[in-house]
Amino acid sequence: MSSLLVLALLGVTFMLPGRQALLCNWGTYKAVHNVSELPLQWTVKLQKECDRGWGCHDSVMLIENGPSALLVLSPGSLQCAHCLSTGRCPEDATVKVCPKGTTHCYKGELLVTGENILTRLQVQGCMSQPGCNLLNGTQDIGPVMVKESCDSRRRQALFCQFGRYKEVHNISELHLQWTVKSQKECDRGWGCHDSLMLIRNGEKGPGMQSPTFSPYWDIGPVMVKESCDSRRTLICHKGISFHMTGNLTYTPVDWTSDFTKTCDAGQLCQETMLLIDVGLKSLLLWTKGCSQGEAPDSQTTSMHAGPIGVLVASYTHFCSSDLCNGASSSSILLKSLPRPAAPAPGDLHCSSCVQLTSGSCSDYSPTIVCPKGTTHCYNGNIHIQGGGLTTPVAVAGCVAQPSTSLLNHSKNIGIFSVHEDGLFPVPPTGAAPATFLTQVMGLGLALALWCGGLCLFG
Repeated sequence: MSSLLVLALLGVTFMLPGRQALLCNWGTYKAVHNVSELPLQWTVKLQKECDRGWGCHDSVMLIENGPSALLVLSPGSLQCAHCLSTGRCPEDATVKVCPKGTTHCYKGELLVTGENILTRLQVQGCMSQPGCNLLNGTQDIGPVMVKESCDSRRRQALFCQFGRYKEVHNISELHLQWTVKSQKECDRGWGCHDSLMLIRNGEKGPGMQSPTFSPYWDIGPVMVKESCDSRRTLICHKGISFHMTGNLTYTPVDWTSDFTKTCDAGQLCQETMLLIDVGLKSLLLWTKGCSQGEAPDSQTTSMHAGPIGVLVASYTHFCSSDLCNGASSSSILLKSLPRPAAPAPGDLHCSSCVQLTSGSCSDYSPTIVCPKGTTHCYNGNIHIQGGGLTTPVAVAGCVAQPSTSLLNHSKNIGIFSVHEDGLFPVPPTGAAPATFLTQVMGLGLALALWCGGLCLFG
């Protein structure tokens, strides 16, 4: 850390030892010359007395372009703007000559946070090294955390007071005082806000004394929705999450939605997970929100395919209380999956693929050795819609039954409506029966006509 800036930050000043001020040559030279004229000699005729403790320096810049060269000479002392402010440093901050040993000017911002501490420091001064490293990588000083930024175009994220208060009071108890004890770091570019809504009804609130003109209001970032339906209006977690990686049948995924939604009267809260595993890769689709038409307070885990070969499983939850759809880990599904002993490798080889795509799995998908007990290869598409999600999923892998449906022809999984386009399963290695070849040729002709010749067969 620069000793000068450390002293400034700590609020400590002292006089340097009684050392005489240096006398430095002072001046600049700039001219374009032919390369044949180099080297040049130049004598400075001016001198300047520096402040005590400050050193002399020379700067030379040579830019060569073919037969010509630009030469810039600047003997003298490095000068940098100096500023330490909890606000913004002025554009015309005081410029001072830097001491001996410093080579670069520093301009940055320090965010200092801790218990009852939240301070932004704008810092400008002299440094002995380039870059944005005023604190030599230090981020924690006791209970105080320090963040550094030198990109003037990207403002550091704001810390805002964070909290909510909701209560019914007698009018006689107003005015109220409330102190927020939590803070939250916002995304870059976001600001802080305060929102206050007071609804009075006689001597107590909430309620309304005046007629309303719109079923929706916006009060700052708060949306208010009105309903005179006698059925209860729920507040539910809302969001969509998907994860595609290996081994999601054993490794749980953690997810908490930051958003909520006020449902229409009579609707329920829901959350639906759909897990597809093909061995090398897994896909987890997860949605939360509002739903209607389901029995309240139902919680179901289903196994649609597997567990040997391609595995498809789901978890659905419909409930009738505020924010009841709050599962934060896929372990709620994984703990219900059967765990058979690892089967021995079989003789069948199949492509292995799961991906979000409008086509089937590629011919270049990796090939795996299927586990013993599987007899056919599957390659098809599952079209999923609902809960704010609409996507096709291409699936290929080993299956135990010669079926074109991984989902046993299910049409609904929780909030999802599902439609499956399963290609005919590939039989074990060897010659295919004539009836199978006839089916494949007929399906290929039908799909070619339907897709305009663009369908791919895996």
